[in-house]
This record gives sequence, structure tokens and C-alpha cells, in this order.
Amino acid sequence: MKTGWPELNYHTSKDTLETLHLWTQILGKIKLKMQPWVNHSWHVTLSVTPTGLTTGDLSGQNQHFQIDLDLVQHQVSIKTSTGQSRTLALGHISVAEFYKKIMHALAELGIDVEIYKVPCELENPIPFDEDNTHKTYNPGQVTALHQALLKAQEVMQKFRAEFRGKCSPVHFFWGSFDLAVSRFSGRTAPKHPGGVPNLPDWVAQEAYSHEVSSAGFWPGNEALPEAAFYSYIYPEPEGYRTASVKPAEAYFHETLGEFILPYEAVRSADNPDAMLLDFLRSTYEAAAKHANWDTQTLEA
Repeated sequence: MKTGWPELNYHTSKDTLETLHLWTQILGKIKLKMQPWVNHSWHVTLSVTPTGLTTGDLSGQNQHFQIDLDLVQHQVSIKTSTGQSRTLALGHISVAEFYKKIMHALAELGIDVEIYKVPCELENPIPFDEDNTHKTYNPGQVTALHQALLKAQEVMQKFRAEFRGKCSPVHFFWGSFDLAVSRFSGRTAPKHPGGVPNLPDWVAQEAYSHEVSSAGFWPGNEALPEAAFYSYIYPEPEGYRTASVKPAEAYFHETLGEFILPYEAVRSADNPDAMLLDFLRSTYEAAAKHANWDTQTLEA
């Protein structure tokens, strides 16, 4: 780990990742209930911090509170503006137990919140309060993921700063379990077809209401069983998927409809940050060129 980019292995950490994914969905759904709607669902995202993931400031029942998923101390902490707090130790606890403990702690703090208990963006989901299947938590694997998120966020923030147009923060989507940043052309897009598992079509249609070039990082899934960086554009213009991009290790994944750069290629590079920045820039340039974006106006 001489460059600070840790080794990630999807196959050995799959069980831990699935459990952690579902825990973040619980926190994200709490945030969803406590926040006014922001375009493209930006209000529901979590933020990567030096210690893990956070909901940020939430308000309810005449007080403010924040839930932190601490991946360094391996605990969940809830802190309120009234000076109260609760801490829950993480470990090999089921999703159902995690859900029960979080809701109990919030109730003790005088925070009343009810969430839709079915996970979204997953096939054949188990309601949180019934899920005793997912209960794996390997601290070493979680620490590696957190360090990778911090390193990826640092480069993605540099990339974000190069754009003058409308651009999302670098934020963590708990539905798809990825760190993302999105640039917009300002023009409306064709209606998205929807079809995301256990997600209302109108949510996807609002998220993709305008032309967008999005890039990010995820630790792997069944469709791509390795940690990777991705980049795509909606709607996809003709010629985009055959465009030349950097670095040489990047390729277009026909099934996913995205450019992919394996995380391991970045981690093992002499200059991982520069390689990732090349990928982010070149895939965006391919998107903007083939979609005829007004780059002179949009770029810093």
C-alpha cells in the first residue's frame, strides 16, 4: 500500500460488502424521510468522512441529529443538538438486528421516524426487519474500502473542480453503493425508461431528466465482480462507446453500457491519482464531444 491505495478483493469481501450495503440503505432511508426533495435525489446521499460515512445534519422533533457510520472505530454514533448521543458497536450482527438497534436508539433520543423497510435497487430484497441472512462484518475489509473511498474522493474532487456548469457533489449513493460525481450539459434529456429494481420509475426519470455525464467508484457487484471506476453518459450519443479513452487499461463494458477502469490497475500504477484523473477526464471529453456539449461555457 505504498501509494495509499489499499488492496480490494470483491470475492473475499462480498459478504461484508453486502451487509454494509444494507446498513447504509437503512441510514439513507432515514435521511430520505427527514429531508426535503432535492433534484436528482442529491438529498439522500451519504458523505465520505475521515472516519467513514455520515448522513450529515438532519432535523426532526425540534432537534438536529447526525448518524455516523464509523468505519475506523467500527461503530455507529448518533449525536443530537441537545447534547444527547448513542453509540452502537458494529460486528457480526444481522441487518435485522442493526435495524432494530438504530430505530430503538432514535426513539430513545426522541426522534420518531418510519422508513420503507424494503431495500431498493436490489433483486429479491429482504425487508430490513426480517433479514437475518446478511450478518458478516470483517473490520479489515471495511477499513480497506474506507481508505479506497477516501483516495477516490480526493481525485474526484479535483475532477469536479474543473467544471463550471451544474455538477453534483462527490457523494455516496447507498442504493447502488457507489461514490459518484455527475456533470450536466444544461439540456433536457429523453425520458428515462426506468426499470431499476425496487425503485419507482419516476425517481430514475427525475434523476436523468437532463443530459448527464457521470463517473464514480464501486467495490464490485455480481455484474462486475471486481472493484472498478466507471463513466457513462445519458443519453448515450452515437460513437461514444467506440471512443478512444485513457488509460490503456480502460474499456467499454457492453452489458453495463459504461467505460470501466479496474481498481487494481489504478492501485498498482506508479501514479494512481494521475491514472484515475486521465480516465475521468478522457471519458468525459468523449461524452462531451460526441454529445456536442458547449464545453467552452461549461468548463473552468
